Parts: sequence; C-alpha cells; structure tokens
Amino acid sequence: MKPRPPMEAGFRPSLGAVPLSDGRTSFRVWAPNAERVRLRLLPADGEAERVLDLQREPRGYWRALVDRAPPGSRYVFRLGEGPELPDPASRWQPDGVHGASAVVDREADWTDAGWRGLRLEELVFYELHVGAFTPEGTFDAVIPQLDLLRELGITCVELMPVAQFAGDRNWGYDGVFPFAPQNTYGGPAGLRRLVDACHARGMALCLDAVYNHLGPEGNCTGKYGQYDSELHRTPWGGALNFDGRGSDEVRRFCIENALSWVVDFHVDALRMDAVHAIVDTSATPFLKELAEAVHRVADRLGRRVHLVAESDLNDPRLVLPPELGGFGLDAQWNDDFHHALHVLLTGERQSYFQDFGSIADLGRAFRGGYVFTGQYSGYRGRRHGAAAAGVPARRFVVFAQNHDQVGNRAGSQRLTTLIEFESLKLAASTVCLSPFLPLLFMGEEYGETVPFPFFASHTQPELIEAVRAGRKALLGGAPGPQPPDPLAAATFESARLKPARCTADRHVQLLHLYRELLRLRRDLPALAQAGRDELEAIPFEETRTLYVRRWCERHEVVLLLHFEDSVDQISLPLPPGGWGTVLDTRDAQWGGPGSLLPRELESDGSLTLELAPWSAALLERRD
Repeated sequence: MKPRPPMEAGFRPSLGAVPLSDGRTSFRVWAPNAERVRLRLLPADGEAERVLDLQREPRGYWRALVDRAPPGSRYVFRLGEGPELPDPASRWQPDGVHGASAVVDREADWTDAGWRGLRLEELVFYELHVGAFTPEGTFDAVIPQLDLLRELGITCVELMPVAQFAGDRNWGYDGVFPFAPQNTYGGPAGLRRLVDACHARGMALCLDAVYNHLGPEGNCTGKYGQYDSELHRTPWGGALNFDGRGSDEVRRFCIENALSWVVDFHVDALRMDAVHAIVDTSATPFLKELAEAVHRVADRLGRRVHLVAESDLNDPRLVLPPELGGFGLDAQWNDDFHHALHVLLTGERQSYFQDFGSIADLGRAFRGGYVFTGQYSGYRGRRHGAAAAGVPARRFVVFAQNHDQVGNRAGSQRLTTLIEFESLKLAASTVCLSPFLPLLFMGEEYGETVPFPFFASHTQPELIEAVRAGRKALLGGAPGPQPPDPLAAATFESARLKPARCTADRHVQLLHLYRELLRLRRDLPALAQAGRDELEAIPFEETRTLYVRRWCERHEVVLLLHFEDSVDQISLPLPPGGWGTVLDTRDAQWGGPGSLLPRELESDGSLTLELAPWSAALLERRD
C-alpha cells in the first residue's frame, strides 16, 4: 500500500521551507528530473552566504535539514547547472515573483483560541478584492471596515485570490506561488492579522483558491517537474496535472496548499475557482481527495471549514456526500440563479443569457437550485445539467453580482448603472430572502457605481500584448463601451471603491434595506430555518411575478417578487388567516414612492393584491 503523505496524518507541512521545533529548517522540493539540487541561503544578520546540497528522496523529492535558517531567511534553489529559482512552495515572496523566497514562521500571535467557525447555513458572503477595496489596498486596511460589514449582516469575508502574482495589481487568478500571500497586500503577517480580526468579531474568512491553472509570469514550476498537464488545457493556459505522470505529487502540492491556509492561516473556507476547468480522468477525483483531507484536518482541529466550488456544470455530485457518489464539497456557486434574475432585471439575452428570460426560470431556481437539470440549452447546443434532488438549499451560493459578472462585461458595469433604483431593491430582496447562501459583491450594499474591469500589471512585453489581445477578443465585439487597457494603472484605479458616496440619500436607503433584509433572514424562523423542502414557488408569467411561500413549524412567510413596469392586480393562493406586510421595497423608508399593500390582510385562501412596479414584498402570517 502506498504510504500516506505526511499531511494525511494530521498536517505536518513537508513542502517548501518549514521551521522545525528543534530550531532547524526543513527545505524540500519536488524536482524529479534534476541530477542535483542546491540551496543558496542569501547573506543576512551577520551570516555569510551558504550553499548546500539537498539529498535525493523517493519519488523525485529533494531535502535538506539546515541550521541557522530562521524565519525571514531568503533562499533560492538551483537545479543542476541551471538558473537560480524561487521555491514553488514559497510561503513568502518579499520582492515579488522574480525574487528570492523567504522562510516564514508557522507560529503567530493569534487571539482566536476559542474560535470554532460558523455553520454553513450561517454564512452570508461579502466578496472583495483586497487591492481595490480600500485606498491603501492592503490586508490591514480591510480591518477597520469589518465592523461596518458585521453591522450590515455579513458573516463571511471572501477574498479574491491573494496568492503571489506578478506586479502589484491583478484580479488574483494569475497567481504563481499558491502558498505565498501577495507581498504588496501585506504578506503572511498581514493576512493573519486580517483573519484574526474577523474571528474577533465573530466573522469567518473565505479565501479564493485557484487549482485549475497557474499564472504565466514568474511561474517556475515547469522547470521543477510536470506540474502542468500534458493532456489538458484551460482557457487561461495549461491545466494542472491531476491525472498524468507525476500527478500524485501535484495533488500533494495542492492539498498541502489548502491545508496550509486552514492550519497556518486559520482560514474558514476556500472558494475554489472554476472547478469545471479541472480535467481529471482518474478513478479518485482530486476534488474528492481534497475535500476528505481538509475535512479530516478540520475535524481534528475542532473547527468548521467549508469548501465552496465555482462550477458552471450544474453537477450535484460536487456537493453530494461520497457515500452517494459525490465529491463531498460543502457548497457551490449557482450561476443559473444569477442568470435567471439578471435577465428579468435587464432584459439582456446575449451569450449564455439567451437560455433565460421567464419567471418560470427563477421559480425553478428557487425550487431546485438549478434551472437547467438536463434539458436542452440553446447557448450550449446540447442538454445541460442534472437535477439536484436531495441537495439542501444551504449548499448553493447565490448572488445578483460578483467579480466575473461585473468584470467580464465590455463596460464592466455594476447593476447600479444598468437598472433603476427600484429594481436594485428587488434584486437585493431576491438574493437575501432566498433559501440559499447569499453573496454580495463589494460596494453592492450601497449601490457603488465604479466599474470593476479586469486589470493586471505584467512586466513581460509579449505577455502584456497577449493579455490585451485576449481581453479584446473576449469583449471587444460586444455592444456598448469598449474595455479599457487591462495593463494601464488607470484601469485599476477606476475599480477602487468610492464609499464616500454612501452619504447620498439613495445609497443610504439601499444600505439600510440590505441591513434589514439580512436581519429578517436571520431573525424570522421561516427564512432562517426553512429549506427547499419547506418552500413553494409559483410563477405568474402574465404579470411577471414570483410567489414564494416558506414555512417552518408554526411560522410562515410569503415573498412576492414583481418584475414588471406596471401596477398589476394578481390573485394569490394565500393560505387562510391573518397576514401582515413585514417589508415592501416601495416604502418611503427605502426611498420608494410608497407601498400599495395594506399593513394587515385577511385571506380566505385566495387574496387579490395590487403589486407596484419592480417591487418585492414580504408577508408574514400573524396567527
């Protein structure tokens, strides 16, 4: 039987530079084709430069145990007579992707000893880009904003990828050192302070991790071994090797990376980017192996750690337990919910939006998670998806906006600039009062209007032109404003939030509405506890209205979502008894022209109501 890698026994990191309890530092790297591997420790603190040979180990590994290489020590590897290279498992790149690696202490001044994490159903995500969220663009600069997010009702801060990338501005999906928090954001110490500050406020932190590819600039893994697949590619370059020769070691590298975030940085969740781009033909899928390893270590730590997949496959196996043939992940992003909602709000039908457009689509999403569960997709030209029968609502993350849906438009416009104010409040209600886990994109809560275009800061001329050409090919033919230069500093600056606008009336009213929606979601039992089995969703296509009834033991609510320009009378199957209007987005306190609904209602099993244009209302049963 193949021996378990060290992390399987309870996470003892083995790759890269790892300080040991006896004062020595272990250096280990996978370089299966090398005939010789040397370590050069750069001079520091009175120590002269040292060059040491690593010893060969089975399966292509090389290792050295070194005295006097404390945290902060800079080092590089040299394979044979080749150039000096950073460590693929570097924990810190103080001088960027082209500089030397640095040893990082696994110990830190944590104050979260009693933290055990949040239940999955408690998560309300807030996705942010560290560089664009504040003027400083650092981990530490996020900390003063946490109290505002907590007051809003956010329970989980989700960071776009922070693994070291080239330059000082990038969406983060071009990371080339997966273990190393970005140096310009504050490095390992800054990330630890941010996580600790979240936990001090009862908030979780989710990190976006990329296991489908590595970025182009500064990527030295190919010089060490077969990290990239010889068989598969992604839209962004070579796919990671999860099913070819050497794939056991690439899996080990990625799983140890995930465990490093959980154990050494106390991260509570990983959002795994575009898992549909992970091509893996093996009998034991990488994602299943990753989930087992992370959950095993989390159990031993006594903490809740969640794995969330981004996937456009509509494949319930991602979140089904292994005993039912699934991979055992905890949740997944639900694009179908977004697309159904977006088309109703905007009327856009280009690209993948062409498959959506009816109230029935949104109803299907509320009832079953996915809209496409095996039927024909005109956009794809084939059948798409499978039914998610038995998958709880808490295993889907839904949103009206996210970095992709904003940034991958030609003009990178947020919903704020695409739809009217009343429609924004309708979108907020649809997401926040759904049975799923809601996600807000930074600034959404107050109606931020700045765009969020794609940006990068590569230094290699050929790569710069390739990125420009790629973005132009992807977005240049779309109607409307053309995409800005992704390499220009001004493009990044245009994406920085402008929260000072939150003082204007409508922005304040929208912010207060989001706060109230999340409070209702948290406090009303039928919203906090009921899942898909305690839900009825009825589409009224003629009036573009979705009726959603949810119940839990002795509590019951009805959500009315009206996507129409006109006032419409509609007869609703409201269960007999007394009802009250808990919230109407047309109320003056939310910046609306006034509600058309009575505060108290009596139903004999059917009730005719007037619904205002582009409005959402929540009714609560009084008896």
